[in-house]
Amino acid sequence: MTGDNRVVAVLGPTNTGKTTYAIERMLGHRTGVIGLPLRLLAREVYDRIVAARGPSVVALVTGEERIVPPRTQYWVCTVEAMPEGMGCDFLAVDEIQLCADPERGHVFTDRLLRARGLHETLFLGADTMRGAIRELVPHAQFVQRERMSTLTYVGAKKISRMRPRSAIVGFSVENVYAIAELIRRQKGGAAVVMGALSPRTRNAQVEMYQNGEVDFLVATDAIGMGLNLDVDHVAFSSVTKFDGRRMRPLAPNELAQIAGRAGRGMKNGTFGVTGEASPLEDGVAQAIMDHRFTPQRKLKWRNHALQFGSIDRLIQTLEAPPDHEILVKARESDDLGALKALGQVAEIAARCTDGQSVKLLWDVCRIPDFRGISHGEHAGLLENIFNYLHQLGQLPNDWLARQIKRIDRTDGDIDALSKRLAFIRTWTYVAQRKGWTDDESHWRGAARSVEDRLSDALHERLTQRFVDRRTSVLLRRLGQKEAMVAEVSNTGEVTVEGEFVGKLEGFRFSQDKGAGVAETKTIKTAALQALAPQFHLRADRFYNAPDTEIDFTEQGGLIWGKDAVGKLVAGADALKPQVEVFVDDVAGPEVAQKVQRRLQHFVDRKIAALFEPLLNLSRDETLTGLARGFAFRMVEGLGVLTRASVAEDVKALDQDARGALRKHGIRFGQFTIFMPLLLKPAPTRLRLVLWSLSQGIQDFPEAPPPGLVTIPADLAAPAGADTMAGYRIAGERAIRIDMLERLADMLRSENSRSGFEAKPDMLSITGMSFEQFADLMQGLGYKVEKGERAKVKPVDAVMPEANAAAPDADAPVMDVATEAPEGGDTEQPAAPEMGVSQVVTAAEVPVDATPTPTIPDVSDAETPIGEAPDAEVAAPEMETFYTFTWGRPARPAGQPNRRAPSGERPQGKGKGKPGGKGKRGGGPQGGKGAGAQKFSARPPKPEKKIDPDNPFAAALMGLKDNK
Repeated sequence: MTGDNRVVAVLGPTNTGKTTYAIERMLGHRTGVIGLPLRLLAREVYDRIVAARGPSVVALVTGEERIVPPRTQYWVCTVEAMPEGMGCDFLAVDEIQLCADPERGHVFTDRLLRARGLHETLFLGADTMRGAIRELVPHAQFVQRERMSTLTYVGAKKISRMRPRSAIVGFSVENVYAIAELIRRQKGGAAVVMGALSPRTRNAQVEMYQNGEVDFLVATDAIGMGLNLDVDHVAFSSVTKFDGRRMRPLAPNELAQIAGRAGRGMKNGTFGVTGEASPLEDGVAQAIMDHRFTPQRKLKWRNHALQFGSIDRLIQTLEAPPDHEILVKARESDDLGALKALGQVAEIAARCTDGQSVKLLWDVCRIPDFRGISHGEHAGLLENIFNYLHQLGQLPNDWLARQIKRIDRTDGDIDALSKRLAFIRTWTYVAQRKGWTDDESHWRGAARSVEDRLSDALHERLTQRFVDRRTSVLLRRLGQKEAMVAEVSNTGEVTVEGEFVGKLEGFRFSQDKGAGVAETKTIKTAALQALAPQFHLRADRFYNAPDTEIDFTEQGGLIWGKDAVGKLVAGADALKPQVEVFVDDVAGPEVAQKVQRRLQHFVDRKIAALFEPLLNLSRDETLTGLARGFAFRMVEGLGVLTRASVAEDVKALDQDARGALRKHGIRFGQFTIFMPLLLKPAPTRLRLVLWSLSQGIQDFPEAPPPGLVTIPADLAAPAGADTMAGYRIAGERAIRIDMLERLADMLRSENSRSGFEAKPDMLSITGMSFEQFADLMQGLGYKVEKGERAKVKPVDAVMPEANAAAPDADAPVMDVATEAPEGGDTEQPAAPEMGVSQVVTAAEVPVDATPTPTIPDVSDAETPIGEAPDAEVAAPEMETFYTFTWGRPARPAGQPNRRAPSGERPQGKGKGKPGGKGKRGGGPQGGKGAGAQKFSARPPKPEKKIDPDNPFAAALMGLKDNK
């Protein structure tokens, strides 16, 4: 043997790092395969290699799982699933002493005899295999590895006196469950690990133990196969087991394999028995501590050179005797038993007339009997699978779906879920076989998802049955003077000694409602005492948290993430609210003060950012006299004032004062004086909170959804809430004040004395139907008259050229429930005209231009006798229209009587001129910045005063003053 093709046996007891050594050696080669005894251990090794080299070059192949990337370099497999004939550079087989196992030994022996890497081969296992390997592989080299820690026998000990971080081993499901139930009552709970569990369930149970949620582990001998656990002590509940055929005592090397799980790395471990088991003999105990065991003299073997000429010939080759004295023929395994049973079925015998069919039958027989119901039932299932595969070439989708669907249920107890898991493992195995289904990826995923759901449900049931958190906490610390240790997760969950007791919501502890009466006081006291350091750590983190992690609610609450940490309370000024914090008393005044300072900083910065234009206005020292007074009113109104409430103040402002105020973004609208920047959603939301605080309102009105031009009028809201929200109630709806000013600009040019109809851009800007717009106009003070008339076809109906440019009458109405542009004063760009059929018809045809349909006079008809008269003229198509004239506003039913204060009267562009410039009657439009007057049933008489808010009028007035 050359150094480039060496075979090495790395032998030694448990906890010598053999598996880790093999992984390191494999990663030193370009390609490699490692075979492991359990799929649980294979998954653990796969995760380690993926962490080192990434998932794109690592494959995992077991009987029930197959992950094979396109660029696979390293294969992690169960020993049965190791690929043959790959020609990989490196190959390793772990736990090679299983060559002597009655059930699986022949597979390990076959790998020992035939599996080789091109450059390096490792066999890992117990030192008992030294003689057998030397006999069968003469050129093999041996490496002896010593245990990294000591293992000590401590005799028998009752479970009630078992120390934490112990594993109690049973050899049947019933025995494991009984021990776990006893530990739950006496110690508060235990994790359960058995070979029959799925990897997902087993990992969840082990993680519960490793994380300290429970201090005890109850397991079968499955933990002896290389699983790394944080175990200090291993206790055997029995030293005998049923091996599938008979009860027999465990050999010393078998006991050592399990006991060796105690003490990992450089940490020493102990082993012993429970009070119910017989103590170990001195010689057995000493052999385990010294790692001295009887060498393996006989290895299980089965012929690998199979012949598929017929079923009988296949059976003969499977039962062929070995040709070496150290090898013994393996006892009849499940697959061979299934082959013999199916060979007696006439239909199967008739199908297996060629080697390919016999080979397929053998592949089917190798499906493991995971269910373990009976040999007859298992053989029946295999018969169905074989017949489908032989006849159709694959399993029918509908049949396979039914088998999986029957199992896909997560109800039931532990036993029911365990049986379903065993059943789904059969279909997981079948889905891994290449060519057996039409869509391997789909069926692998379907079976895997069912197994995962069942695994999670089983973990949940095991935890519910065998873990009592309350008992675990109380029995550990009741009567002890030392304080309980509490931990807080990132989500605020509080655990005392690893058990959940409540949540830390912000800086207040909320106890778990499931605690009993006797536990409540103890748990709460211990939790709050243990949480004292956590309060300080959390306060420091909160103080340094960015403002983006903090927010306020529409009811004035202050939240950090999802937790309430305080609330706003009214201060001396609406723009200077104060903060009240939510902090438990046990946290101490230092924590409360730190939280209060941080929240006050947040609130002050939020107000400074969102109300910057308003604060700049309040700090402008260049404003004097009436302008300064009006600025104070604007600040007091949080940037929004109804014009009616400040009508006299507006009248008193001269042109210079208004110009100075306009520089701060103040817009003098005909209905509202406001700062457009403060109508954005964020300032509006904060304004409502600050206004509600200053008004002493208990239930704060909520901000409207952003982007809507009109909203339903909330008549139950406090007076003034609509203004603070940036809307004005008009009829059954409220309209956004900046859009209302744009509408007012449009209405200014209409003849409100004679009456006018709505135009498309009026409806477009509000997003309303005719009926809704009529209600809005009535709420603004207009009289509305509804009528019907004959619908006149547009002139362009007979002129194709004109009709081509006309708007589409059936086009959808523009959705104006979006943010409208914010402007300066009353002048706004007109909204785009939309093609609404009834709107266009009503708006384009003047009221006095409605045609009268002509009815022909029959008496004057010049129809010759005997000839048919012309067809009768069809009845004209009617349409509904609305006419708007200025008048006293009608109050909708249920709406409070909001009488307009003095000064809110309609005006035209010239002060006191109803129609502006004396040409047309006006609605409630004042001139730019002009004070509004009281509503009246008829337009007010014109006045001769010059509107100071009109820049042209102001220039004219300046010329007069110069004269």
